[in-house]
Amino acid sequence: MAAQKIKGKGENEQLIDPVAEMPGFDDTESKIAILGHPVHAMSVAFPIALTFCTFAADLLYWWTGDPFWARAAVWAVGAAFLLGMFAGLSGTAELLLVSGIRVRAAAWTHFIIAVTLLSLLGTNWGYRLLGYESAVLPYGILLSAVGVLIAGFTGWHGGKLVFDYRLGTSKGN
Repeated sequence: MAAQKIKGKGENEQLIDPVAEMPGFDDTESKIAILGHPVHAMSVAFPIALTFCTFAADLLYWWTGDPFWARAAVWAVGAAFLLGMFAGLSGTAELLLVSGIRVRAAAWTHFIIAVTLLSLLGTNWGYRLLGYESAVLPYGILLSAVGVLIAGFTGWHGGKLVFDYRLGTSKGN
């Protein structure tokens, strides 16, 4: 929804966001936290890093032909998927339990992109389990490259939710 312009006194105009008027809009504090630290924010670093590591291992396998890198990639993408599932569960819980997060379209967009990434990571891992060396070229490396792009996009989008909208953060004392 577009913000409505309301004429104020003089030359000033105010923008009113209709979503901001919804009940619970300001309730954005994390409900899934350890000592005030949001579990989702703490748990996304590993799946993102391992997604990049998978692509790097694929590139190194392509460059060197050393089967070590193909084996490293299968472990990295498997760990990225499993740890990503944990991060996804905590993020989904936040989305559903915190009304100030749930009312924002940007949070749902982040959710959809992250689920897409998890689907891609699971596909990439499953494909490699049938033969990790033969899986790298051409499809494994392609899946890894797309995974890096999606991880970058969802990570950037998630960062915007935290840093720009202050979603999932503690209000402080």
